[in-house]
Amino acid sequence: MTGTVVSYREALRAAVGDAMRGDERVFLMGEDVGRYGGSFAVSLGLLEEFGPERIRDAPLSESAFVGAGIGAAIAGMRPIVEIMTVNFALLALDQIMNNAATLRHMSAGQVGVPLVIRMTTGGGRQLAAQHSHSLEGMFAHIPGLRVVAPATIADAYGMLAPALADPDPVLMFEHGALYPVRGELPDPCPAVDLTSAAVRRAGTDVTVVTHGGSLPKALEAAEQCSSEGMAVEVIDLRVLRPLDTETVVESVSRTHRAVVVDEAWRSVGLSAEIAAQISEMAFYELDAPVARVCAAEVPVPYAAQLERAALPQVEDIVAAIRGVGG
Repeated sequence: MTGTVVSYREALRAAVGDAMRGDERVFLMGEDVGRYGGSFAVSLGLLEEFGPERIRDAPLSESAFVGAGIGAAIAGMRPIVEIMTVNFALLALDQIMNNAATLRHMSAGQVGVPLVIRMTTGGGRQLAAQHSHSLEGMFAHIPGLRVVAPATIADAYGMLAPALADPDPVLMFEHGALYPVRGELPDPCPAVDLTSAAVRRAGTDVTVVTHGGSLPKALEAAEQCSSEGMAVEVIDLRVLRPLDTETVVESVSRTHRAVVVDEAWRSVGLSAEIAAQISEMAFYELDAPVARVCAAEVPVPYAAQLERAALPQVEDIVAAIRGVGG
């Protein structure tokens, strides 16, 4: 499929299919991933190719099927576990935090858990509070996990292979608003590491740091600001644990201003961690305080106008860029 124009969900589907064709240990498990084709159509058609042993519909119990994935990983398989939304991942938090993330440490390195957990995150689709939150920062807080957030077609395809090759658990957060987005999947698709941020737009006046579904908004805001004579650099973190602080600090040291955009809540969140690291490592390079653009401190509303007001928008990012003196 490389070298063609595909949607974000099609790139993910291609990555899963290619991984399963290349390694018989790989299988997909989750709610409605089989006959239904996945809640967001990522696994559509895979059951017909690989059969029910490798595309496994799971019961409505995140704790149970994430636990089964952990066991399969320990036994030598390479499971991909799909959780419908990040909100539902909280039902498996014990398995993720107290088992998957800790077993290598607690076994003195004897037991690894090569498990990939994919889940949808983010709002903007009128799915209300139980299906719309951005909890990546909560999981990025946990040692023993690697947390990634592909925001482009190339990363949606390219991040799965290194995630499956990782000897420890990897959580992949897919923003729901990105699934229908279309773009070219390069041929060959460039290799993707799970350690580095990516500079998506070069600039000299302000650094905007973001990830996932906020990346298109940040790029649009940067384009708007360019008409005002501001050259905005946009960094896609891509990997939320471990954070590539070096790329962020290098950029801020050149632009001397920073705006952090995060669809999650502002209080005690990922944006605070990034702002703190910038302040710790590049304080004397800053010409203005680090600005943050985050969600309102409320459960994500259902009503479209309220949801829009609660989540970061392009105009909010533009205002923050102007506010830091870009």
